[in-house]
Amino acid sequence: MFREGSILQGVPTHRGFQNHQAVSRITALTIAAALFSGSPGLHAQRSAAGRGRRPVICIHDCPTVTDTVISENDLKTFDHLIAVQATEQQSAQFTDVVKDTELARRQLEAFGESLKGAAPTKTSDRAATVDQAVEKALAGTRNFLASFSAVQKSGLKDVTEKLVRADSDLDKEMKALDEIVQTDKPGSEHLSSSIEGLRKALDGFQGDQLGLASEMGIILASAGQELTFNLPPVPNSVNIAGQPISIPVSGVASRTSVEDGNSHFSLKLVADLSDLQQDITQVLRSALDRSPRCGERIEIQEGTLIPLPPASLALVHLHYERWICPGPGSPTQLAIGDGSIEVKLTASVGPNADFRLASAITRADGDDFLRELLLHGSVGDTLRERIAALVLLAMQKSANLKASLPSAAQGAATIDKAEFQDAEIGQLTLVVDGQLQFSDEQTKQFASQLKQRLAAQETAAAR
Repeated sequence: MFREGSILQGVPTHRGFQNHQAVSRITALTIAAALFSGSPGLHAQRSAAGRGRRPVICIHDCPTVTDTVISENDLKTFDHLIAVQATEQQSAQFTDVVKDTELARRQLEAFGESLKGAAPTKTSDRAATVDQAVEKALAGTRNFLASFSAVQKSGLKDVTEKLVRADSDLDKEMKALDEIVQTDKPGSEHLSSSIEGLRKALDGFQGDQLGLASEMGIILASAGQELTFNLPPVPNSVNIAGQPISIPVSGVASRTSVEDGNSHFSLKLVADLSDLQQDITQVLRSALDRSPRCGERIEIQEGTLIPLPPASLALVHLHYERWICPGPGSPTQLAIGDGSIEVKLTASVGPNADFRLASAITRADGDDFLRELLLHGSVGDTLRERIAALVLLAMQKSANLKASLPSAAQGAATIDKAEFQDAEIGQLTLVVDGQLQFSDEQTKQFASQLKQRLAAQETAAAR
């Protein structure tokens, strides 16, 4: 939930990437370059004899040396460092690889936590999410290795072979987990043991990744700047058109910079709208069904809400009737038909940090008269507006900062962007991006409140 230090959580210290090592490598490269270019800012000392001796190179605090020699091995080390140094493009590529591996770790942690109360039908879906994340991390690393020049392949042979073995181990553990998921129950010891084995393999893989980066002089973000809060899911029950809907909200806050004692964080909240998707037919019926004695009668037959990133799409099948009351007698039916309407919903954030939802009819089907009413008439406009109003209400209630964040962050948070995404195959989520700004004291308070929230959730789950 809370960590400070390297962006890669859980990598053993003795295997982790140390910035001072990378800096020392850069210094060595600078010295080596100066050695061959004859930089006047460096001091060279020779022995009196001078024959067969190489210059001693230093930058500052040079010791009094009368007979110090740089050996052939030293020069070979310099040559090696220069030859295997990562290009700018490789450094950027490795940063993406690191992010993919960290995402795989988070997905695995979330999978392990979900088993405490997961339904059997969800286990295979969550395992598939972990599988995809691990495959992406492996593919990214393999592509990174494929970018090596011939000199890099030769100079980094030992460390790359180690990473390739870690790749193989991680792949085997993932396949073993997949097999167990297909045969065992969510709470089985075999499944828990397999997850632990995969975690250890991922630890080793991350450590070898960073060992390779160290050899190539790739410098990651300063460890003092890295600080990430994982926001545990907050259960959120809302009422939409008289229907109780569960919309849990989770998120992550990552520090991006520190200025004048204030920490700036990027904030991402994810609202799970899958329950709204499952109950959308009943929600639409409650809000849209009408059967006046005279006028237009509408009966919702079926509703579907699907992701269409960065938007979503509502598909509604309906039965329509038009009745008139010409006199004191019984009403007379003028028209009847079945049809469907598609409404595209696009989320945004207004200048006052308020959620907005644009809606547009993208398609309508039915008899000619009904299709025309849905595409260009008041019937279609009314349906479009009411569908949008229902989904906007779900957005406003689910991504409420006051409910989603601990009290320490509620006054410090702003939102910049909102869009719909597909979390899994067909699972609709609302992703909200924003910013947080904390003093050091507020940061500590925020961390403390998150720990308390997580402890309370664990206690409740254990009952």
